[in-house]
Amino acid sequence: MSSKVVVLGTGGTIASTDGDDGATPSRSGTELVDAVPGIETHADLDVREVVQTPSFDIDPDDIAAVARGARDAAAEGATGVVVTHGTDTMEESAYYLDLVLDLPIPVVLTGAQRRPDEVSPDGPSNLLTAVRAATSEHLAGAGGVYVAFDEELHAARDVTKAHTSALSTFVSPDACPIVRFTREGERVLRAPGSRSVTLDVTETSADVEMVKTGVGVGARQLRAALDAGVDGIVVEGTGLGNTTGALGDAIADAVDAGTPVVLTSRCHAGAVAPVYGTSGGGETLHRHGVISGDDLPAHKARVKLMLALAASDGDGETVRDAFA
Repeated sequence: MSSKVVVLGTGGTIASTDGDDGATPSRSGTELVDAVPGIETHADLDVREVVQTPSFDIDPDDIAAVARGARDAAAEGATGVVVTHGTDTMEESAYYLDLVLDLPIPVVLTGAQRRPDEVSPDGPSNLLTAVRAATSEHLAGAGGVYVAFDEELHAARDVTKAHTSALSTFVSPDACPIVRFTREGERVLRAPGSRSVTLDVTETSADVEMVKTGVGVGARQLRAALDAGVDGIVVEGTGLGNTTGALGDAIADAVDAGTPVVLTSRCHAGAVAPVYGTSGGGETLHRHGVISGDDLPAHKARVKLMLALAASDGDGETVRDAFA
């Protein structure tokens, strides 16, 4: 068989079973692969464990370890890499990997909404889809990082978890999937490949705070973050990227003090744009020097800012360029 896929296990619901204290990851990557009928007809599978954790507790060091595992797999001649992962933060890990990896082979994350010990678990189907994607001739040579779920393949930059429990939870709000898989084959909807800038870094220890605006929100959280000495701040604004006046004034102080502030929107689709005046309006914030998060949600903008800070060695213009 010509195709070789390295499977990197990280835990998550796909590997979890119930217990007296709640569900926890307990199944190995080998057990997950063995539970998928016919998966071996698509590729030779080399299963490696990276970490066993629910994704809501995964950290940058864990994701960096996955990145190193993917690079090793590519160097060894693998056709593709599949990462089993929890769904809660899968989109963040996928985007992190898309920012730090520049490989000629696809890296595909997948997981499950139902555990292996529940009725009709979706893990086996999702894992099969991920392996099919990792060996797809349409992705060969294109590289990029993706999420494979419910027989769809989404680009890491665009994808988000849209429902707490639905099996079709992953969507790309401002785009469509890359590929839809059927019993007979694949339907390619748009070109594969990375849609992210590549940052020359793998690890990051940057401390970036997320601050959310809303009706009557003041500046307390942002000023506390500044007092704590954070390296950067991501603000989740409303609409096109606006905040309350109190928060807007605090953002101005943060930028003046040299702390990079990235502005995003709480809307599920669309990009921020400098339109409105007043203390918290997007045009005012733009003039203060905030960095546009474009159409990234706050949690992905935070990942990018963390990595940009690590790659820039503290140079503000380099950080800003990463978001250009």
